[in-house]
Amino acid sequence: MPAVIFAILAGLAFLLFLARTRQDPRRFGNAILLGLSLVLLTVALLAQVAAGSAPAPLLAAVTFAFVLLALGVLALAFFLIANGVTMVRKEGRRPANLLSGLAGLAVLGCVTLTVTAADVDSAPLRRVAGAVLLVAGYVSYVFLSFLAYAFLYARLKIRHDVDFVVVLGSGLIGGSRVPPLLASRLERARAVYEAQAARNWPPVLVTSGGQGPDEDLTEAEAMADHLIAHGVPERHVVRESRSRSTEENLRFSNALMREREPNHRCVVVTNNFHVFRVALTARRTGVNGQVIGSPTAAYFWPGATIREFAAVFLHYRAVNLGSCVLLALMGFLLPS
Repeated sequence: MPAVIFAILAGLAFLLFLARTRQDPRRFGNAILLGLSLVLLTVALLAQVAAGSAPAPLLAAVTFAFVLLALGVLALAFFLIANGVTMVRKEGRRPANLLSGLAGLAVLGCVTLTVTAADVDSAPLRRVAGAVLLVAGYVSYVFLSFLAYAFLYARLKIRHDVDFVVVLGSGLIGGSRVPPLLASRLERARAVYEAQAARNWPPVLVTSGGQGPDEDLTEAEAMADHLIAHGVPERHVVRESRSRSTEENLRFSNALMREREPNHRCVVVTNNFHVFRVALTARRTGVNGQVIGSPTAAYFWPGATIREFAAVFLHYRAVNLGSCVLLALMGFLLPS
């Protein structure tokens, strides 16, 4: 009976996820509902196994999944540490480039603490391990929910022709040159432009980015020059050159688009690791459009994704940090 109840709850959570995603896919709550439905489904399967009513193939699959999970956690830790070394070697020692390595060390630390607490007869150590595991479990749940939904969101098709394509800036090389990361965004935007132009509906490309202290011109100007040099007519390029952050990119571009076409549709182009956070910001700033991504170098993706998750996690800090504190207290107070 418990297995059936959890399966029904999983189905209800998934139906609610589908309804909310159809209403507006740019919600973090959608990710949490997707994760919740998967967790409830997992609990339903485990309850069936525990009741002894699971068929042999399901029992074998669950056993294999647990073995794979245990090995996967260790593999993930060493992969993240190796990626952190690669990031530092290729991108420098900036704090953002250390994230994947630090995450790998944190995973390894949790594993070591759990094994030690199970092996050593120490009640205080077991309490600490319990608190750490509960907090780690919560963060892992939110992260995997974020990752799964970000993966799905990034694969949504553009449903309609759009009036504008907004390209977010990301810094220039040597003060004036478009770096590969930004060139990737511009090429994705140009592909959208050319596809619509072929249907006699060429959108206006909005290049969005101000001028940093070490830049010779605005990012918007450099991006516009890149697009024009690659065949986009200048009359179809508009520059938004005041913004200094992603939120300002969206707010200022939105004002520019509304001034030209109050009832416009748009797409916003960024890199694939950045898509879901930009979508959340677009919803918050009133931008009427979908966010799409461009490819990123494989070595850059893990650390960048962790950075995006950390930003979203801290944006909802009241709920997330409050939950972490409560779970840590529960871990300390539970009998060891």
